[in-house]
Amino acid sequence: MPTVSPEGPQPSVSESHLARHIAESFGVDAERYDRARPRYPRALVERIVADRPGPDVLDVGCGTGIAARQFRAAGCRVTGLEPDVRMAEWARQRGLDVEVATFEAWDPAGRTFDAVVAGQAWHWVDPVTGAAKAAETLRPGGRLALFWNVEQPPPEVAEAFLEVYRRVVPDALPSRRQPSDAAPYAALCDKAAEALRKAGAFGEPEQWRFDWERSYTRDEWLDLLPTMGGFTRLPPAELTELLAGVGSVVDSLGGAFTMPYATVAVTARRGELV
Repeated sequence: MPTVSPEGPQPSVSESHLARHIAESFGVDAERYDRARPRYPRALVERIVADRPGPDVLDVGCGTGIAARQFRAAGCRVTGLEPDVRMAEWARQRGLDVEVATFEAWDPAGRTFDAVVAGQAWHWVDPVTGAAKAAETLRPGGRLALFWNVEQPPPEVAEAFLEVYRRVVPDALPSRRQPSDAAPYAALCDKAAEALRKAGAFGEPEQWRFDWERSYTRDEWLDLLPTMGGFTRLPPAELTELLAGVGSVVDSLGGAFTMPYATVAVTARRGELV
């Protein structure tokens, strides 16, 4: 199905400098991020929780704690790890235990966990270094689960959104994405899975998929859009024009629309020996 995801998969080398700035920009409006970003399917959380040896979960790149709160509600003891101080503080204010660091630089101080999860975040982690760090951090039998929400709008909606992006912000990453990519996260998932194989500490990686939908009003979609990578750093005038253009598209759809999502996951169990 056609996809226009403003964040997109792992950036190319030529985009790495811009991608770093995007990664550092999500905390600009942590309140909006937490309010507008979609949650993860309950079935995904339940499957991970049911298949780990104990209650201790490390949430890598936890942001404002969206996934962490879902795992906490499912009975887990969650430690969050977030490099953005603003996002981490928002999560702490919601009762989460969050440490500020990148996963690669983080010192676990001898602690281990029953599951390491990363929602919408592993593409900011070096996959090889991350796989090795996860193996060190997990207890034997523990599960690593990396997952992303992928938008899959109908073709006419994808094309209409892309037309606005390219007209208003032609140099932004979303404007350079192709709307006809049937599996935009396939390469990202394959790269993550291959890194887990090379780590030599995990069983054969599995790929899971959960399909679901969410209906958006015009205001709800425009609330979400500024939180998406590539749009978080737009000057106010450009953001205003972008929201007006996208708002007109949603108006043409009757003021609301349904966005199909696929939540894709790469997951593997740590073996007895590293």
